[in-house]
Amino acid sequence: MNNNVKDLKIRPIKEVDLKRLWELTYKDEAPEWKKWDAPYYEHKALSFEEYLMNKDKLIEQDDIWIIEVNGFIIGTVSYYWEHKPSNWLEMGIGIYDPNYWSGGYGTKALGLWIKQLFTSLPLVRVGFTTWSGNHRMIKVGEKLGMTMEARLRKCRFYNGIYYDSIRMGLLREEWEETYQQ
Repeated sequence: MNNNVKDLKIRPIKEVDLKRLWELTYKDEAPEWKKWDAPYYEHKALSFEEYLMNKDKLIEQDDIWIIEVNGFIIGTVSYYWEHKPSNWLEMGIGIYDPNYWSGGYGTKALGLWIKQLFTSLPLVRVGFTTWSGNHRMIKVGEKLGMTMEARLRKCRFYNGIYYDSIRMGLLREEWEETYQQ
């Protein structure tokens, strides 16, 4: 694990962060990160002005936060409600800067996000969905003690190949047993 990982933190998005976030996520038509983050869904570049039209959905929200290392933005963590009445949400992470891939940053950021979610919301479970082509994301889930709860076979089609959809989850009691000691 990289020494800079200890300097990683997550926090709500501020207006001053938007230019950097746009550069990482929507400035380019085909950013490198998109090859791993659900590449079977279309991605379109946006002008900065178009991006700012949704700024109220980003700034100081509970469901999307910045990942930064030494004050430098490298990605985001987020969640969405799969079914709010039963407190079922799915979380996500994007490390958009390839210089921070495979260095422990995703594991640290998602661990912090899980802690934030369990301590701020009445959840019994957190989870994420990825695809079998994203080996790093599956590894992050395993490192954090998550269980592979579902494998939907050959339902993601990318570059002429069928991949599985993978669902991983962690129950509150599993998290408390591992991280609250």
